[in-house]
Amino acid sequence: MKQILQSLQTGMTEVAEVPCPAVRRGEVLIRSTRSLVSVGTERMLVEFGKAGWLQKARQQPEKVQVVLDKVKTDGLAPTMEAVFNKLGQPVPLGYCNVGVVLELGPGASGVGVGERVVSNGKHAEVVSVPSNLCVGIPAKVTDDEASFTVVGAIGLQGIRLARPTLGEAVVVVGLGLIGLITVQLLRANGCRVLGVDYDEAKLELARKFGAEVVNLAAGEDPVASGQSFSRGRGVDAVIITAATKSSEPVHQAALMCRKRGRIILVGTAGLELSRTDFYEKELTFQVSCSYGPGRYDASYEERGVDYPVGFVRWTEQRNFEAVLDMMADGRLDVKPLVSHRFDIAEAEQAYGLVAGNGSMNPLGIVLRYPSPGGPDEEMLLRRSVAIRLNASLRSASKADRREPVVAFIGSGNYATAVLIPAFKEAGASLKSVVSSTGVS
Repeated sequence: MKQILQSLQTGMTEVAEVPCPAVRRGEVLIRSTRSLVSVGTERMLVEFGKAGWLQKARQQPEKVQVVLDKVKTDGLAPTMEAVFNKLGQPVPLGYCNVGVVLELGPGASGVGVGERVVSNGKHAEVVSVPSNLCVGIPAKVTDDEASFTVVGAIGLQGIRLARPTLGEAVVVVGLGLIGLITVQLLRANGCRVLGVDYDEAKLELARKFGAEVVNLAAGEDPVASGQSFSRGRGVDAVIITAATKSSEPVHQAALMCRKRGRIILVGTAGLELSRTDFYEKELTFQVSCSYGPGRYDASYEERGVDYPVGFVRWTEQRNFEAVLDMMADGRLDVKPLVSHRFDIAEAEQAYGLVAGNGSMNPLGIVLRYPSPGGPDEEMLLRRSVAIRLNASLRSASKADRREPVVAFIGSGNYATAVLIPAFKEAGASLKSVVSSTGVS
């Protein structure tokens, strides 16, 4: 099957042929029909891969300290080898997937075989996803529309943390996919919304969705606009969906807010906070975590342990459902957010746009997958692919010896970085490698 992978060493994106994943306990095997490229998030990964070593270190200073500690304990050569091995591992891209259920693993529930579902699966023809991260799609929602569910849940979780009430004035800073969906959800919640961005096309979409706007490219002042928008009282909440290294959005948000206002960081921003900004107004600042409660909790995501609805009303899965219900009711319109469509085989062109190659600024890129019954149907569900190897892994001095043949079950970090290279050095011939995902 085809899957989109990226190299963290070079930033290059490729459509690779990998084995179809096996469905594990508590998981759902899905044949993809659509997936959405999250331009902001995936652009950061592409830019990180294309950055030089010094730039990579500056972007992740916490990882630099880990490397320095390893140098002290293991030495320079083993440490550099480990770093190169880590960066050399391909990274699967994507987290907004739509498809049809092919198979349920033991213990998986909530959906049935043949049902259309949305999940946080990767950009791949077949994905295996924990059942708590998978929900059925209402009949009124198309596959293209459903592909926006996961990014919509990210915006929705930010709104839940802001706790807006009917009639409140809320500012959304950054009008990318998540920001524009956040605008619509706030409007549906009865809020007055002020959108802030520098891209006129995105500002025009925000206007169509019922927001007033601030055009940074035209030199408009967001703080003054926020004060005017709130009739001089200060806005009730600011939701930051932009991606920047600057702390200015948080500083400006504090200046815009009324006393005891709320600031929610959904995107990324610098966090050099001024105590004065927050102290005098008793402001609340909170960072939103992805799709909602359950995210990064292994019990919830991997072992399928749901949170009781009476105690945690809105988990990440239930946020997915809420976004889909809004689409089905016509209160969330994502069709204007689709700027490009590509087939999976053309994904490299799509990521060229993400990387900024060209004059067009993409917003929502939808990837399409082949329909069932095509000529490559049998190949799609194969659980093995040929591995291109050297005809012989023996050195010339050992040519007269019989070559041992080795198969590996498991190809994680230790196997790929230590065991397989050691067997290769010893003259073994690698016959096959078994892995649960196919990427490694």
